[in-house]
Amino acid sequence: MTTVRTVDAQRAGVSIRDSLQRVVALDDDVMEPLLVALFAGGHVLIEGIPGTGKTLLARTLAKATGLGFNRIQFTNDLMPADILGTSMWRPGEGVFEFVPGPIFSQIVLADEVNRTSPRTLSCLLEAMESGTVSAEGRAFPLPDPFFVIATRNPIEFHGTFPIPEAALDRFLVRVAVDYPTPDAELGLYLGRDPEAVFEEVAPALDHGALLMLMEQVPEVTVQEPVARYAYQVVAATREHEGVVLGASPRAALAWLRAARARALLDGRDYVVPDDLKRLAGCVLSHRVFLTGGGDARTLVQDLVASTPVEL
Repeated sequence: MTTVRTVDAQRAGVSIRDSLQRVVALDDDVMEPLLVALFAGGHVLIEGIPGTGKTLLARTLAKATGLGFNRIQFTNDLMPADILGTSMWRPGEGVFEFVPGPIFSQIVLADEVNRTSPRTLSCLLEAMESGTVSAEGRAFPLPDPFFVIATRNPIEFHGTFPIPEAALDRFLVRVAVDYPTPDAELGLYLGRDPEAVFEEVAPALDHGALLMLMEQVPEVTVQEPVARYAYQVVAATREHEGVVLGASPRAALAWLRAARARALLDGRDYVVPDDLKRLAGCVLSHRVFLTGGGDARTLVQDLVASTPVEL
């Protein structure tokens, strides 16, 4: 990897981050995983109560990257065709024509994804996994990149469906959006309307540049000691007495992919243990399931801290 490319990745990441911070007050625990997932070609699950700027965040990210954006409000009566598209009869031509649904966009906000039926959710997850939509016996490719930001309210359970373990694995990272800090919230009250600031956001890079940067992520080097550290952490999740289902090899590969993207955004062509440590909670915690239920983030962070790095 050349120095020029590395600088481009850094500049793009900083510029996108600055645009997001101007519109939505978020800390690095949310901002960094979001950018990592975008560059790594993954998807994001955001948990947070309504009114904390999740929709505005997704819209701003689309504008800052110059990508198309669609929002889908998930409800319990939403059908697969409502998001994937449907075939319409063209009498003049005597044929059925497939009309793409709102999922055919580069950035898709799947709002309150746990409010829809398992059947509709499975269609979304299949699209996230394969990058295609199946209809009329054909596979229609989704845009490249295809980036899903799904949200769910962790507090309200009425009228919601649980997201299965296999479904959670489709998300590269999971982050929590909480209330802003007192200073940030006060600044919001005293500042300009966020919608007015949003209108001033300009793309930080074009579509081609983003794809080029995404293609560089697999080129970032992972040395054997770093890979061994990742293995030791995921193995510890499987052996822990408080865990009923530990992190799989696929979870470890996702963790390493995210770490590669973070290294690139930090101007490096190699992964260091700190890349893994910073992303462990948001990449592994929704892939580790505790015996008594609950969030595994604290356990994962404890295992990361207690596992030595053998360089």
